Amino acid sequence: MLSYQHIYHAGNLADVHKHGLLAWMLKYLTRKDKPLTYIETHAGRALYDLDDPAALKTGEAQQGIAQTADWFASDHPLREVLLRTRQVHGPQSYPGSPLIAAQLLRPEDKIHLAELHPAENAALDFALSAYSAKCYRMDGFELAHSLCPPMPRRGLLLIDPSYEIKGDYTDIPGHIKRITRAWNVGVICLWYPLLTSDAHRGMIDDLQKSYPKALRHEVTFAPARPGHRMIGSGMFIINPPYGMEAEARRLSARFQSLPQ
Repeated sequence: MLSYQHIYHAGNLADVHKHGLLAWMLKYLTRKDKPLTYIETHAGRALYDLDDPAALKTGEAQQGIAQTADWFASDHPLREVLLRTRQVHGPQSYPGSPLIAAQLLRPEDKIHLAELHPAENAALDFALSAYSAKCYRMDGFELAHSLCPPMPRRGLLLIDPSYEIKGDYTDIPGHIKRITRAWNVGVICLWYPLLTSDAHRGMIDDLQKSYPKALRHEVTFAPARPGHRMIGSGMFIINPPYGMEAEARRLSARFQSLPQ
């Protein structure tokens, strides 16, 4: 459970998909003056060096953000965060979702981040030391249950596990149902990989039955390398912000332009 480190996959096409939608939602939510809460269950280290040997080993960032950064206009929040991160940390730096949230949210907003891996948690805490984010070395679902409903009640929860624990696919719907019973106004976002095994199917079918008005957005792409099992990326969003469907369609068109 503590072996996963996202540096091997940082900036890949799944990150482009997930972070493009996340940044758009956070920017939309901050249009109102009312404060909000951001919670993340599997935060990682928040800041990645794409020149790191681990990132270079898989080459996923070269297939991902290196080829797709221009998909986002200069005023798109993901492009803004990416440029700001590179100005501060160098041209091969990449912001994970905690840093995207920290840069887009305001001082009055609350940020709660869980990361169980000790080294990743220490890196997360260091990367966000300039922001008023709370980092917890604890199970992300335990954190979410302990906080929900949060104060402020407006806000967004990102669930982004590695899915290295086989039980995730069967346990996550139960976690989400418990969370939404406590926090029915929250924007609840679940990221999941599209694998050749179709492992996500039962989980998403279960969630769609419970949340028929949720937005399910999936994109496909070629495997990063021969034998790689991930062939796409999905986001299941409960209480999607207004206009989310249009942004999802725009991103779909971009992914469809890639060689499959």
